[in-house]
Amino acid sequence: MEAKASARYVRVTPMKARRVVNLIRGKQAEEALAILKFAPQAASEPVYKIVASAMANARQKANQEGVAFREEELFISEVYADEGPTMKRIQPRAQGRAYRINKRTSHITVVVATPEKEENR
Repeated sequence: MEAKASARYVRVTPMKARRVVNLIRGKQAEEALAILKFAPQAASEPVYKIVASAMANARQKANQEGVAFREEELFISEVYADEGPTMKRIQPRAQGRAYRINKRTSHITVVVATPEKEENR
């Protein structure tokens, strides 16, 4: 069973978000939450919320399908941070010049799954 959660337009650069996302790829979901809770990067907070949301989505999906749900079986099957739109701002500089400031955003997606069991073999 798979469940997905995503956050769009997160105000963190995709490069910084990918550093955090790479820490949890392939890990157990509860272990990923523990890693994110103590990670010093600022991007770990929104990623933590997305992983927790994906776990809640999996729990809800299992309830709807009437399937037994064990949270400790969940693992991060897919996680990626794509680039969102960039807000362009102007910084005044000396002698009438202007420098551009790019305020980048990210679209972060997390997919959690349970290991597929072989049946009818």
